[in-house]
Amino acid sequence: MTTMDPQGPNRPHHDPASAEQNVGTDQGAAPQQPGVAYGTAPDQAVPGSPKKKRGKGMFIALGCGLIILVFVLIAGCSAIFALSGSDDDAGDPAASHEAAGPEEAEQEEAAAEEGDGEGVPAEEPAEEEAPGQEDAPVQEDAAAEEPAEDAAAEEPAEDEVPAEEDTGVSASEEGTDESASDSDVPAEHRSALSQAETYAETMYMSKQGIFDQLVSEYGGQFSEEAAQYAVDTVDADWDQNALESAEVYSDMMHMSKQGIFEQLTSEYGDQFTEDQAQYAVDTIDADWNQNALESAKVYQDEMAMSPDAIRDQLSSDYGDQFTEDQAQYAVDNL
Repeated sequence: MTTMDPQGPNRPHHDPASAEQNVGTDQGAAPQQPGVAYGTAPDQAVPGSPKKKRGKGMFIALGCGLIILVFVLIAGCSAIFALSGSDDDAGDPAASHEAAGPEEAEQEEAAAEEGDGEGVPAEEPAEEEAPGQEDAPVQEDAAAEEPAEDAAAEEPAEDEVPAEEDTGVSASEEGTDESASDSDVPAEHRSALSQAETYAETMYMSKQGIFDQLVSEYGGQFSEEAAQYAVDTVDADWDQNALESAEVYSDMMHMSKQGIFEQLTSEYGDQFTEDQAQYAVDTIDADWNQNALESAKVYQDEMAMSPDAIRDQLSSDYGDQFTEDQAQYAVDNL
């Protein structure tokens, strides 16, 4: 059953849903049916309120993001293609040549055709240059002959190198042999050799005199084997030693030529060989007359001998052994 509303059409009975909505109103506000605008009849059409465009900003942001993503993808693909293209160009020049545009291919074909067309005239300069080319082998042959001559000139020098190498090898072998021989020499032999060198260089002794000195019980007391090794190994000039000894006898003792010779060869004297002694007395620079006079003065001053006795002593075979002329010179100049 419906009641009449003086301000409009019939209203429906009390709706619990609308009653619940009206409970929450403030200060006794009049209840209002859902979906009915204020001041309109219940059956009157309510103009729709404009809807808010909430999705517009979202679509704009999404579109911008897609555009940026597309640009990033394009840039990445471009970089990849650029890198792959550079690798292909570096690895395969033929591929890069084939990758050239059709225009370049056409230009190359045109250039090739032009070259084919001009090939016949181009042969003439080649033929003209042929004489120059013929001269070139001659020059090359001359240049080749010069190194050959140089090589032939250098061949003797190269041949000399092995000789020098052989000399070096022999020298090293000799040094090795000497060191090995020195290590094999007994200590007694080396000591005897050292003393023999001293006797030869400072006392000008003969080979036999050094041997006797080395084996003497009052001398070196070496064994005969060590002494023989020493006198056979020592580096000495026996003729020069005889001459040095003869000069000492002449300058210090004023001996005659024959007296020096006998002193050098005597087994109780220096024991040089007769050849060594003869070399000494023949080579020595001595004034035999002056030596006779010096000896005569000694006999006169120290022994108070008469002139005749002095002359006999100077010329005697058992005395100084000067010649008669040398003895007479001495007596006449006292």
